[in-house]
Amino acid sequence: MLRLRCGLRQLRAGPGTLASARLLLGAEMPKGAGVTNKGESQSKEPGKPLPSLGPVAVDPKGCITIAIHAKPGSKQNAVTDLTVETINAALAAPPSRGKGNAELCHHLSKVLELRKSDVVLDKGDKSCKKVVILAFTTPEEILEKSQKQAKNK
Repeated sequence: MLRLRCGLRQLRAGPGTLASARLLLGAEMPKGAGVTNKGESQSKEPGKPLPSLGPVAVDPKGCITIAIHAKPGSKQNAVTDLTVETINAALAAPPSRGKGNAELCHHLSKVLELRKSDVVLDKGDKSCKKVVILAFTTPEEILEKSQKQAKNK
C-alpha cells in the first residue's frame, strides 16, 4: 500500500503489481536518474532539523502531528491541559469500538476549525496516548487554538 499526502489518501495496487511509475516502451531514463550516492544527502540543501513545538511537530513528510493524551468517559469534550509532551483531552464518548477515537477527531476538528476529514488518527487506536495527523494548518495555529480552549475550561 502506498501512502500519499501524509497518509490522508491511499492508493492500493492490485496483487502482484508494483505501485510505481513505469516507463513507456521505447522511452529512456535520463542519465544519472537511478544513481544514488551512499552516505550523501540527496538534496543540495544542508539537512535542517524540523522544528518541534511541544506536542505539535512536523514529521519528515511535512505533515503536522499532535501528541494527545485522551481521557474518555468524561462529562463533556474539552481540551483540558497543554504540557510539554502532550495535549490532554477529555472525551464524553466511551473507549469502546472506536467511539472515543471518532469523538476525538470530531472534537479536534471543531476546536481547530478544520474539516473532519482533515483530522486523522495515526497511532494509538487502543491506547490513551494518541498521535493525530492534521492537514492544511500550521503548528502555531494549532498551539494558539489549543491554548485558548484550555484557558476557557
